[in-house]
Amino acid sequence: MRAARIHEFGAPEVIRVEAAPRTSPGPGEVLLLVAATSFNPIDAGLRSGAMQGVFPVRLPFTLGADVAGTVAELGDGVSAWRLGDPVIGAVPVTRGGAAAEFVVVAADSLTAAPARIPLADAAGLPTSGLTAWQAVLEQGKASAGQRVLVNGGGGGVGTFAVQFAKLAGATVIATASRRSAGAVRALGADEIVDYRATPLAETAIEPVDLLINTVSLPAAAMPALVAKVRPGGLLVSVTTPAEPDPDRGVTASRVEMRSDVAQLAEIVRAVDEGRVRVDVSERERLTGLVAVHRRAAAGDLRGKVVITSNE
Repeated sequence: MRAARIHEFGAPEVIRVEAAPRTSPGPGEVLLLVAATSFNPIDAGLRSGAMQGVFPVRLPFTLGADVAGTVAELGDGVSAWRLGDPVIGAVPVTRGGAAAEFVVVAADSLTAAPARIPLADAAGLPTSGLTAWQAVLEQGKASAGQRVLVNGGGGGVGTFAVQFAKLAGATVIATASRRSAGAVRALGADEIVDYRATPLAETAIEPVDLLINTVSLPAAAMPALVAKVRPGGLLVSVTTPAEPDPDRGVTASRVEMRSDVAQLAEIVRAVDEGRVRVDVSERERLTGLVAVHRRAAAGDLRGKVVITSNE
């Protein structure tokens, strides 16, 4: 089978699309015919080696944690799925393997794919959708009447965070570039702050009850975000951790996404009911993955980029 693999850490050019062994599922596993994976920022960290201290991988390593595909083979003991079932899920990041024509995954890590959207587009759901769900609804406990600020509303996680906060009944403010502003507003943002025109720290906005940070920032920049949270409020970061402000009663937490099939099924249900959209900005092939990584490094991606395995 064909797969996008790295044999060494480094720049995007270390990614090779090449023939790789196709494995068979073991007990409790299934083999998926991959429709698509999606790009996540952690993919760049794994490729470069920057994440080795936190998420060590063994070389050669096949990229791709998100997967959407159809069941092609069942391992022993699997009864929840049938051949041909369309499913989605998140593969452990240190295992990877979804940027390929086939991938073996644990059967209990999958949920049925949404029927409302193309199967390949559903690859944009697992990592970003679960991260946003756990930040906004689980840790943030967003609710009606709150003011929620999503820093990075045009990114993969941010587009879901905006939607989940809006579904909770909050007034949503989102930072976004001029290029992303229209899409972010269409997803439910009530107010857009152009961070390229004015840095968020210098923007005059009313304090918010909940701030969701999806942007990788220097640690020195985080106190300025904490200052945007009202006394008694909360900052949840999916990237750089922030220190709380006990003098004002502002708390801070950090999300490390975990695979949660029940939550992913809830997100799928919301997609099928038309309450949540997957903001797929681009669809690329495996052979375009090097270019996607280059553009990510330049900050030239928005929304979700899905990577299809078939040429």
